[in-house]
Amino acid sequence: MKLFQKIASWTCSLTLLLTLSNCDVVHDVVNTTLNGSSTTAAALTNDDIIKGLKEALVQGTQKGVDILSVKDGFLKNDAVKVLFPPEAQKVEKTLRDIGAGSIVDMAVEKLNRAAEDAAIGAKDVFVDAITSMTVNDAMDILMGADNACTNYLKKTTKTALFNSFNPVIKKSLNQVGASDAWTAVISKYNKIPFIEKVNPDLDDYVTNKAMDGVFMMIEKEEQMIRKDPVKRVTDLLKKVFAKQDNK
Repeated sequence: MKLFQKIASWTCSLTLLLTLSNCDVVHDVVNTTLNGSSTTAAALTNDDIIKGLKEALVQGTQKGVDILSVKDGFLKNDAVKVLFPPEAQKVEKTLRDIGAGSIVDMAVEKLNRAAEDAAIGAKDVFVDAITSMTVNDAMDILMGADNACTNYLKKTTKTALFNSFNPVIKKSLNQVGASDAWTAVISKYNKIPFIEKVNPDLDDYVTNKAMDGVFMMIEKEEQMIRKDPVKRVTDLLKKVFAKQDNK
């Protein structure tokens, strides 16, 4: 009989907690009740989670962008270096085969200078997305995969980032001489007898490659924050990601 009363009492308590599921702390209270322990996670509110993840996103995006938006940030990083478009790689091979490799190298350098220039503007786009994060977004990110933050940014910023990058890329391609270098490459190639002429859309290609590079670096920073407590540089980051560690 006493056992039945204990079960009934525990069931009522759990039902009350589930009824109050819109409260910020209920998720953690349920966890700590069932585990029979009381930890700092019980004090972790939805507001804490959102603020903590915003800090993580800001930290990850700033570091990722800062790495790429300096001279050689793209050019000297093989993981993100902008190479010729796939449809133009035969152009590079042919020109190198005929001893015109220097013109190709110059064009590749200019493409990457444009990407480095455009990356500077990524921060503002990301800040807008981070500011609008919801509770549901935060919980999905916190308990999600190692790249959940990055995927959130891709989903919420891809169009805005393209619209931000593209005009900068176009302007930068002209300023750094990439457009002229590219024109020289394509013109030289297209003059080769019996060659099928090519002329890929350089602006869109470099824009997309620059975006890919930015997201790749942000994902790398995110994974370090998730896996290495040392990278959690604020108390709130430590508190929030301790919850993820115990999921």
